[in-house]
Amino acid sequence: DIMGTAPRLARILSRRRRLLDAVIDPRTLAARPSARELDEVIAAELSLATDAQDVLDRARVVGSEQAFLIGVKVLSGTINASEAGEAYALLAEKLIAALAVDVEQELERAHGRIPGGGAVVVAMGKLGGREMTASSDLDLIVVYDFDPKAIQSDGPKPLAPSQYYARYTQRLISHLSAPTAEGTLYEVDMRLRPSGQKGPVAAQLSTFREYQAKEAWTWEHMALTRARVIAGPPDLAGKVEEAIRDTLVRRRESAAIARDVKDMRERIAKEKGTDNIWSLKQVRGGLVDLEFVAQYLQLIHAAEHPEVLDQTTLAAFRKLAAAGLLPPADADDLIQATRLVHNLTQVLRLCIEGDFDPSTAPSGLRVLLARAGDAPDFASLEGHLRETLAGVAVQFGRLIG
Repeated sequence: DIMGTAPRLARILSRRRRLLDAVIDPRTLAARPSARELDEVIAAELSLATDAQDVLDRARVVGSEQAFLIGVKVLSGTINASEAGEAYALLAEKLIAALAVDVEQELERAHGRIPGGGAVVVAMGKLGGREMTASSDLDLIVVYDFDPKAIQSDGPKPLAPSQYYARYTQRLISHLSAPTAEGTLYEVDMRLRPSGQKGPVAAQLSTFREYQAKEAWTWEHMALTRARVIAGPPDLAGKVEEAIRDTLVRRRESAAIARDVKDMRERIAKEKGTDNIWSLKQVRGGLVDLEFVAQYLQLIHAAEHPEVLDQTTLAAFRKLAAAGLLPPADADDLIQATRLVHNLTQVLRLCIEGDFDPSTAPSGLRVLLARAGDAPDFASLEGHLRETLAGVAVQFGRLIG
C-alpha cells in the first residue's frame, strides 16, 4: 500500500531500513502513543547520544520514525485527519521540549544562568492549532523574562539577558532545522516574531505585552488566536498565556477588523491566487478562507464571549455555534468543509511532495483521497470538493461583512 499509494513515504522507507520492522509490526496500527510514551521514546534515544552532534542526529531519527508511523496509521485508516493533526503536533511539541532542555544545558555550561530567568516556546500556526501534517513547518515565537535586577548571566562568559535569549532562540532553531547526516527535523518559520517582523527573534514578556497592546496589526492578532505555550517553566508559561488571552479579549470594532481581513485576503489572492481546486490552501473557499472566518469571528466576539477562543479551527466553529454567534446551518457547513479540506490535505501532504496532479497521480492515491473525502469515487470527490469550496467562498463574503 505504501509503495503504490504514497511516493513520499516510499522514499522515506527506502532510506531508513529500520522502519521496515516497525511497519510490519502489528502494534504499529495500535493506538497512538501517549504524551508520556513519546517522552520516554525521545528520552531513551537522546540518552544514547555521545556528543552534541549526535543529539541532533538522534532527534532526527526518532522524529522521522515516529512521524512515519503516524503516516502509516493515516494510510491504513486507523486514525482520521483530526487525530493525525494532533499526533503530529504532539510529536513536534515533545521534540521541541526535549531539544529546548539540551539548548538550556549548553548555554548554562558556557554562559551560566540569568538570575530569575526563563524562556517559553509558543507554538503558532498549524502546530498551535494541533492541525499539523506530515510536511508542516513550525511557526514559533520565544518569550523570556528575568529578575529586573539582573544585568548578565553568572557563567564564565557572561551575556546580557537579551543576548542570552537571542542565542537560546537561535540555537533552538538550529537544533530543529539544521541539516545533518540524518536529514532535517523541521523547517522553522520565525516571521511571527513576538515584537513584530522587524523585532528580535525573542522578546521579554513586558515588550511582548506592550507590542500586542499598542502596535500589533490585525493579522498578528489573528495569528495569536492559534498561540499555545508548549515548552518552558510553568510560572512564565502562565504569564505568557495570560498576556495572549488579554490581547484576544480586547474590544474591537468589527467593521475595522472586517476591512483588514478582506484586505489581507485580497493581497494573498493577488500573490498566490489559483483556480486549481487541489490547491487546497490558497483556492477560494479553501483553508485560508476557513481559517480567516474562524479567526475573524473569534476576534470580534471574544470580549463578550471569551469561551469561543480555541486554537483549533474546527473547535472554534463549534464554540461559536454553541455561543449562538454562528447560525447552526452556517456552522454545519463550515465544519463539514473544514473537515473535508483537512482530510484531503493530510493525505496529500503525507503521500506526495509538491503539487497534486490527478492525471498523473497513482490510482491508489486517488482511491485513498476518495475514501478520505467519504466519496464513492474520485470523480464524485472532485464534484463535492468544487461545490464545497464555492459554498465557503460565499460564506466568507457574507460572514465577514
